[in-house]
Amino acid sequence: MDPLSQGAVGTAFAQSTANKKNIFKISVIGFLAGLAPDLDILIKSSTDPILFLEYHRQFTHSLFFIPFGSLIVALMLFPFVKSSMSIKTVYYASLLGYATHGLLDACTSYGTQLFWPFSNERVTWNNISIVDPLFTIPVLILVVIAIKTKKKIFSFFSIGWIIFYLSLGFIQYERALLVAVELAHVRGHNPERLTLKPSFGNLILWKSIYQHKETFYVDAIRAAQSSTWCTGESIRVFDYQYHLPKLEKESQQKKDIERFRWFSQDYLGYDKERNIVTDVRYSMIPNQIAPMWGLMIDEQRGVNDHAIWWTSRSLDQSQIDLFKNMLKGRNCGNSTI
Repeated sequence: MDPLSQGAVGTAFAQSTANKKNIFKISVIGFLAGLAPDLDILIKSSTDPILFLEYHRQFTHSLFFIPFGSLIVALMLFPFVKSSMSIKTVYYASLLGYATHGLLDACTSYGTQLFWPFSNERVTWNNISIVDPLFTIPVLILVVIAIKTKKKIFSFFSIGWIIFYLSLGFIQYERALLVAVELAHVRGHNPERLTLKPSFGNLILWKSIYQHKETFYVDAIRAAQSSTWCTGESIRVFDYQYHLPKLEKESQQKKDIERFRWFSQDYLGYDKERNIVTDVRYSMIPNQIAPMWGLMIDEQRGVNDHAIWWTSRSLDQSQIDLFKNMLKGRNCGNSTI
């Protein structure tokens, strides 16, 4: 998730070990430990534009690295607090803050290598958006109150909210899944695979992507008091022979596409207008294909040349209004569920 959420959750769990005298320092340790795994974003290359995709949410986020990552954080922070805390206390607070990071990231749809080095599978539980103020703001408020009042009860309230909200995300996922499967059946489709992810900042509006034969179908699912869907767009599944027949088999660009396929969990499409291999899972509007990132391919480039990393996160007022209308259930078809 976003850094503020990670820091807040790390603070909440670290505070559970604090006393009145050290709750502020423990909170700072928990916050910094909650941020620490994302230092992997510093792993990048000027010559390999997608190296960061392979290392972000990799070893620093692994369950097996938690004791070591926590120790590094504790050793770095201990000199600042050694007059009032033991290394054991600092390590325990660091451990709780650090441990929450990978697990929270696994709740999103981006993918986290929780079981590295034994597996490079990107774990995605898809029960919360990468950014969700409804989740983060209450946690922040409660941990600040805990610091101000020096009462850990508010830390436990914040942990309770974290567990409740993430649990609600799993419930909403199942509700949205029922609607997504029904919509596919209404079309006469039997999905070969289907994934769901919450849209930005809420657990009501979900993006559904499923594959039927050679096509991905993208729709918005609204899981509120009554369930509805907003019919979306479709795109052909990426295929070398169909989309890039002239691309050299041994070219670096093809190797980059295969690396990107692993990152996107094989939800690849192709934007013919811009010559971009896209990640169909992500768009600003949940029933649209419009990609947020991808690989720009040029079949005329040299065999050793990398693909170009491309991003687009622009959102105009008309799209904002469209998103709000979907969130409110306007212009969406009714489901029988």
